[in-house]
Amino acid sequence: MTSLHNPLDPRSGLVISTHDLGRQQGRMLEVRRTVDAPDDLGSGVIGVPPGSPVSLDLRLESAGDGVLVTGTVEVTVAGECARCLTAISERSELELMELFLYPEREPDDEEASRLEGDLLDLEPLLRDTVVLDLPFTPLCREDCAGLCPLCGQDLNADPEHDHGEQTDSRWGALAGWQDTTGTNSSTTENRE
Repeated sequence: MTSLHNPLDPRSGLVISTHDLGRQQGRMLEVRRTVDAPDDLGSGVIGVPPGSPVSLDLRLESAGDGVLVTGTVEVTVAGECARCLTAISERSELELMELFLYPEREPDDEEASRLEGDLLDLEPLLRDTVVLDLPFTPLCREDCAGLCPLCGQDLNADPEHDHGEQTDSRWGALAGWQDTTGTNSSTTENRE
């Protein structure tokens, strides 16, 4: 039976060799590098632009069952405000922590991260960390007023924006309608 899994590319910026770390428990290796962001790191509304810089500041420690990776990752998150459609771009620093099990180690969890030989792949960990941190509804600011539902004007730029007595064009056919029964709508509500 052949495996569909591709071997890790040691030239990838998100693949780290642990060869120099060895397996002596307690040994540590620090990794600081900037790599290009992979594709599809986010949602359709907000995410990390492909090829943008991803700064890694990591500590790899040899543990009994594998290699513990801790540290931070700094990425640029870009997208659109869900209310006013203004472009959003900001740097975000996130904490990383994951135990990568040695290849021969039997995991309690089939989804556990694993080393492949002396190599570990940070892309799945980076993807999970970044995507879980992204806002479900991105906003340019917490109190964003959004767009005018009638004309589309940005209400943040003109908070006093007013259409006066204008009504939604979908109700236009009812604009000239009058109650011909002679009853007041407030009094008919009280009748049983």
